[in-house]
Amino acid sequence: MRPVVSPSPHIRDSVTVEEIMYSVILALIPAVAAGVYFFGPQVLVIIAVSVATAVATEFAAMRAMGRRFRNDGSAILTGLLLALTLPPTVPLWIPAVGSFFAVGIVKCAFGGLGHNIFTPALAGRIFLALSWPAIMRTWPEWVGPDGITSATPLQLWKHQGVITSYAKLFIGNYGGCMGETSALALLIGGLFLIARRYIDWKIPVSYMGTVGLLMLLLGQDPIFHILAGGLMIGAFFMATDYVTTPLTGRGRVIFGIGAGVIVVVLRMFSGMTEGVAFSILIMNAFTPLIDRFVRPRVYGVGK
Repeated sequence: MRPVVSPSPHIRDSVTVEEIMYSVILALIPAVAAGVYFFGPQVLVIIAVSVATAVATEFAAMRAMGRRFRNDGSAILTGLLLALTLPPTVPLWIPAVGSFFAVGIVKCAFGGLGHNIFTPALAGRIFLALSWPAIMRTWPEWVGPDGITSATPLQLWKHQGVITSYAKLFIGNYGGCMGETSALALLIGGLFLIARRYIDWKIPVSYMGTVGLLMLLLGQDPIFHILAGGLMIGAFFMATDYVTTPLTGRGRVIFGIGAGVIVVVLRMFSGMTEGVAFSILIMNAFTPLIDRFVRPRVYGVGK
């Protein structure tokens, strides 16, 4: 195997895969805490099932392929991300099936970490949404004695023209997936990763910026569309995946802009209310093409 991923020069970095993965997991703790606060301790049970299934699936797949299982944190992160994109009332077999598909099919079937084409957690979520749509569209607002069920802000906007207040969107006390509702928690985690240079700011900025700008041009509320739904968790934690996104800065900007355009098209001109998962997966498919046509300058080679 040739480990060259880009033209020279190459910079030796002491940062390991394990450090990056566990740092991203750490950055998701505010979102997990917000989910537990707003939706109850069931959130932790769903996360535990999702993570345990992801790790067990990767362990079994590596053994089946005759390869050593590396506890690098990638399976834990996949299980955690998948769980955070689920409604907090799903039966426990849902995160188990989703994690098995994400790790076993999307990741390990292509050769494991570094070889998958699509972001595993998002592919797992799409698989669940297409297979069991009714379960994946049940949204409790507050899991309390009443168990009140509520539409998401994007559903209210799409079908009733109602714009949820910025305060609710920022704090997170509304119906939605258990790790997506609190923009504040996701912003804290995302800024931590950018400050530590574990992710490149170009993708989240170009992604969310494109959504905001196009929504403004279309007469919509740009802040609402940035804060609502899964855009922030997608921009900070999924669109920045090292394996499935372009290698260069220019390529990452193109990736973010493309994903943003797809989100706007799906939200405005289709029957869908979200579009984040599809936008990232579609741009994952275009990543090799972007890398091919947006190449870094090769030092020491004449024009």
